[in-house]
Amino acid sequence: MDNQQGNTHSLNIAVLTISNHRTAENDTSGDYLQQAVELAGHQVVERAICPDNRYAIRAIVSQAIASQHVQVILINGGTGFNEQNATPEAVVPLFDKEITGFGELFRMFSFEQIQQATLQSRAVAGLANKTVIFAFPGSTSACQLAWEQIIDAQLTINTKPCNFVSQLKKVAK
Repeated sequence: MDNQQGNTHSLNIAVLTISNHRTAENDTSGDYLQQAVELAGHQVVERAICPDNRYAIRAIVSQAIASQHVQVILINGGTGFNEQNATPEAVVPLFDKEITGFGELFRMFSFEQIQQATLQSRAVAGLANKTVIFAFPGSTSACQLAWEQIIDAQLTINTKPCNFVSQLKKVAK
């Protein structure tokens, strides 16, 4: 998380946990993401837990995309391969552009921890209405991997030659 130190461009971020079992009291992955986002100098402007239902996920993500205050959406959970997991099916149709490299990088880094099981990870990312959306597994270790190895650096203007900051909607601070 050190690469955000000195970042002068704070972003407004929504943290969404997809789970049929998590609550505000035991959402350790959402807690980790909120702390990491704030430590990086950004603001968590929305935080929610949503059931693993394609239409409920799509509705809450659509609201965040349409919001004039949300620039980034971090979704943890619902990306596995079992029949119940619906996050990719919910969010991919909302993308104006898919960020295919995110899923590829996530699985590459994840392989070091969980070997071939990473094959069943359906981590995805995209841009919609100048809002960047990252969806990844809900385990706290997967959230740490996604944030620390990929997302954190992409949300700072200090990352060269490219990052997502210039492509995000402008919000009044």
